[in-house]
This record gives sequence, C-alpha cells and structure tokens, in this order.
Amino acid sequence: MNDSLKRTPLFDEHVAHGGKIVPFAGFEMPVQYPSGITAEHRAVREAAGIFDVSHMGEFVLWGPQALDLIQKVTVNDASRMEVGQAQYSAMCLEGGGIIDDLIVYRFEDRYMVVVNASNVAKDLAWIRAHAEGMDVEVEDRSDATGLIALQGPAARDILRPLADIDVDDVKYYRFLEGAVNGVPAVISGTGYTGEDGFELYVDAGVAAGVWGALMRAGEGRGLIPAGLGARDSLRLEVGYALYGNDLDEEHTPLESGLGWITKLDKGDFVGRKALLEQKEAGVPSRLVGFRVTGKAFPRPGYAILSEGEPVGVVTSGTVAPSLGYGVGMGYVPPGLSKPDTAVQVDIRGRTVDAVVQRPPFYTQGSIRR
Repeated sequence: MNDSLKRTPLFDEHVAHGGKIVPFAGFEMPVQYPSGITAEHRAVREAAGIFDVSHMGEFVLWGPQALDLIQKVTVNDASRMEVGQAQYSAMCLEGGGIIDDLIVYRFEDRYMVVVNASNVAKDLAWIRAHAEGMDVEVEDRSDATGLIALQGPAARDILRPLADIDVDDVKYYRFLEGAVNGVPAVISGTGYTGEDGFELYVDAGVAAGVWGALMRAGEGRGLIPAGLGARDSLRLEVGYALYGNDLDEEHTPLESGLGWITKLDKGDFVGRKALLEQKEAGVPSRLVGFRVTGKAFPRPGYAILSEGEPVGVVTSGTVAPSLGYGVGMGYVPPGLSKPDTAVQVDIRGRTVDAVVQRPPFYTQGSIRR
C-alpha cells in the first residue's frame, strides 16, 4: 500500500478478519471481507453488520458564538436543535455548490460537526476561515476519534449488554453520552444503511476494544463485519446521496434533492443569495433516482438518455441485492424528473430501459423514526 495512506484505529481488526484493503479517501480501508459484499449487505438487512467509519472527520466547536458559526456555514437551521439531537445539513460555496454534506450534533456545552473523510482538510479550512473574528474555538478531533457503525435490526440487542444506558432511549437522529464496554462513548441513533442501529464515537485508543466486544456480543446474532462495498449498496438502496458521486460543488442543494434541509428563511448564510436566485429562476437539473426495468448493472459515468439522446450521467448505480434489479441516481433536466418518467441508460453501448423513481427503492428497513 501507498505509504501516504492513513490507517484507522481498527486497521488491525480488518486484517485479522481477512478484509480486502483498498485505498479510500486517503485511508487503507476494507472494501469487503471473505463473506463477500452480498452476504454483508444481507446481514445488515436481516441481522447486523459492523462498519469502521473512523475515517470520517469530527470537528468540535465551542464558545459563545459556536452556534452563530454553524448557522453561517450550514444550510439547515441549527438553532432549532435540542441538546442530544443530531441534524443533517450541508455547507455551500457562495455560488451555492455543495462543499460537503455533514451531521451537526448539539451537546450541552458544544457542537460537533461530522464531515466526509475526503473533505476533512477542505472543510476544516473553510470553517476556520469563516470563524475569523468570532468568539469560537474549532478543534479537529478526527485523528483522535474512533467511529464504529453497528447497523441492522439486531443492533439494539447486540449493544444492550455493553452499554450503561438503555439503548431504547436512543431515538433516530438523537444521541446520548454513556459508556460502551466500560469506556466513554457518544451513542448516536444515526447511520447510512436504512436500518436501525448506532454510530459509536469513542477515543481512538479504545476503538479496537469496543469493536472486539461488539463482535463477541454479536456471536449467534448474525453480526459480521462489513466493508465499503456493502455500505455503498445499502445506502443506494435507500437513496442516500454520496458526496463526490451524487453531491458536489457543481450542484446546489436545490438541484440535489436537499431542499428539505435548506432553510432559506433562517437568516443569512454562505450561499443563501445564490440559492434564492436559483429558486426564483428554477433549477437547471435535478438529482433523481431510477430503476432499470431489465437485467442490467448501471454504473457511475454511464449516460442517461431520453428518446435516445444523452440528458445526464449516472452518479451512483448498482444491482440492489435486496431487490434484484438495477437502481441508480443521476442528474437530469427538470422536465424528466417526475416519477414514472421513462428514460434509458447506455450500458456499454447497449440501451437499457429505466424509469424515474423517487427513493427509497428499498422500503422495508428497520429504522425507528
């Protein structure tokens, strides 16, 4: 492997479990284990899977103007958050393009912002630049934090004996501070799979011990380690966008299906003027979901066609293991964005029929909203 790549605190666990290691977002990460992507995917849908997401970035903001800074750089309204609540949001350029999508956590005395691994340096510089002159501290805790995702309908029963809190008190997009396997943890009801479960934030130095305890607690309950491949197919089945594929600086939240988190009435924030102008003028494209009506494997970069003419590009695509047919996402002109609109996908020179469908494609998940 490239010496410039970083390793998470759980790297040795991946090797011990036979993980196939690949470069991802500057890290050496497991794309799959010997069980295979499909088996890992199904384990999460039917029982439970455990993921290493320690490559994600965590920034802690505190001080009198911490909320003011978050309001300035994100599109959602963090002033509406309660202590113990997590909020999905995004940061935009002045022109409205998405810098990153993220999650904001509100604690009693601070906020935590969790960002995508590939954007840590960019996001930190952006936030700190906008913090100049404000009474706020911004600390990068990314390398010091281990993050484990325990996902699936059996996740609560697996975590229950290891936690010093009642895991049933952790609701969707809420979190509690407690202990897991005897070490301090932020226990969050978030995830990226469409299933019930948790994301556990712990000190990097104890992450391997927590992973091992969870694996032991999951014996007999169907728990297996899962890699990047299953994480991608799981999130796509439920229509969760991935930065760098479906979200980028070339498209705004209004184009990307994130209008629901974009609170244009909350007051000024970076990118608001451009977004107001785009809302008034109309978006040039929309991110849509689609399902392939025949047997085919849509992949990122394939052309989306209408009546044989290129109208867009697939941003994410796979054959959904839970559904047995191809699904994907991509940007198309607004006139082609309505559900049930017929389109086609050019798959290696073969035109395959598809139909626009509003995600989620898979609707049987165990999330407790």
